[in-house]
Amino acid sequence: MFRNSYVPNVISYNTMIKCFIDDGRAVHNHTVKLGFDSSVFVQNTLLDFYARCGENLGFACQVFEEMHERDVVSWNTMIGAYMADGKIESAIGLFESTPERNVVTWNSVVAGLSKAGNMDLAQSVFERMPERNEVSWNSMISGYIRACDVKTAESVFHQMPRKTVVSWTAMISGYTMIADLESARRTFDQIPVKNVVSWNAMIACYVHNHVFDQALSLFRHMLIDGKCKPDQTTFISVLSACAHLGSLEHGKWIDSYIKKNKFDLSNPLSNALIDMFAKCGDIENARAVFDQIGKRCIITWTTMVSGLAVNGQCIEALELFDRMYSEGMKPDDVIFIAVLSACIHGGMVEEGKRVFSKMVFEFGIKPRIEHYGCMVDLLGRAGKLEEAIRFVESMHIEPNAVIWATLLGACKIHGNGILLESVTKKILDQEPSNPSYLTLITNLSSSVGRWEDALTFRVAMRQQGMEKVPGCSSIQIGNSVHEFIAKDTRHGQRKEIYVILDNLNGHLKVVSEMQ
Repeated sequence: MFRNSYVPNVISYNTMIKCFIDDGRAVHNHTVKLGFDSSVFVQNTLLDFYARCGENLGFACQVFEEMHERDVVSWNTMIGAYMADGKIESAIGLFESTPERNVVTWNSVVAGLSKAGNMDLAQSVFERMPERNEVSWNSMISGYIRACDVKTAESVFHQMPRKTVVSWTAMISGYTMIADLESARRTFDQIPVKNVVSWNAMIACYVHNHVFDQALSLFRHMLIDGKCKPDQTTFISVLSACAHLGSLEHGKWIDSYIKKNKFDLSNPLSNALIDMFAKCGDIENARAVFDQIGKRCIITWTTMVSGLAVNGQCIEALELFDRMYSEGMKPDDVIFIAVLSACIHGGMVEEGKRVFSKMVFEFGIKPRIEHYGCMVDLLGRAGKLEEAIRFVESMHIEPNAVIWATLLGACKIHGNGILLESVTKKILDQEPSNPSYLTLITNLSSSVGRWEDALTFRVAMRQQGMEKVPGCSSIQIGNSVHEFIAKDTRHGQRKEIYVILDNLNGHLKVVSEMQ
């Protein structure tokens, strides 16, 4: 344009600034040269450009200070820029000195303060507003929910003169946080016109609070209702529900629905499919989804490695990890937890040591408590209890009760009562009232013949009213969800189930003896 001697006008520069983000400074210089710096229209666009580029806030301030004329848009843009950069005091100072305010000005401050978590000041500004719109109310509701003050958010919501789907959905998210499923569902049912976001919020509420069968039921209702089509967020939530329920039948149906309706397989959706298939025991389909992904992220590799490990393909899990590295993907701390877990499942002690050493010395990743826990578990299961103790003593962070309980669990497996007293003391020092740990201590004391100690812990638990919450698992078969707890006597087919379990235990003992 400049080479062809075309003289740009105000509209041209406004468009150029928006389009040529990387060359914004060059365009800015040309506006000054040609005298367009006197146009409030162009200056506001420049101001917005610099405000959106967080690292250029200083340039935004310079443009604002040099403006010959400012309108309400200029002030609003600068206030919003300060808020986005976390400069709350500067934003408030500018707000108080603004000669003209509109509802956008007020909303910029209320929304900024709400996002920053300063709800007292946000409430103060909100109460001063001469007029409010849905953005004002929704900013306050969302702010209180982010601050985990659902009760106040609910109060603001009830005062809102005209509620929008955003307001209703925000309240569902708030109730999700405090596990108030009844209020969440009541709110959802009251929404006059639902959109896909409100459906997703309610489905996610059930998934987040482990009511997986209700999540699938609501998803079916969404399809029957037909007014909103599910999107990728919907599928990610319902696939998670399928994974937790072990409902391969439903998971396959959702996979089929995705293919039939030609949804793009984003990385998050692909990862959810891999996770579902792997947790439902269909590792072939999990691998098929993995293989068809063009550009895999670290979460994709981690999900697949973990899936192979939980399905007993531990060597394949390690091979996949090596392949990932050879393809140029840098591992993070999370995938090392998955790889170490594969070593635990496969009983590969030396391989686990190699992986841990590689993580620390080759990739420079500082071990987290989870990495240490994996190594203690690996060594403990292999009966290398003394080595596990030395490993714990070499940790660069203080071992927590989980580490000591893992070690105690290994003592129970291998009938080692020598470490009982010292490890028990470590656990009791950190979590003296944890019923799961006390039950483990009691059981180990009994197994090594320390009956008096076992009785002491049982009496102490009973006197304090402590009771270990039994482990619970569930599986969906057809449209029915079957839930089981330890020593369950409630299930209608419990006799047949226990016969099969006894047969399986017998078979496992025979296989163990043969090895």
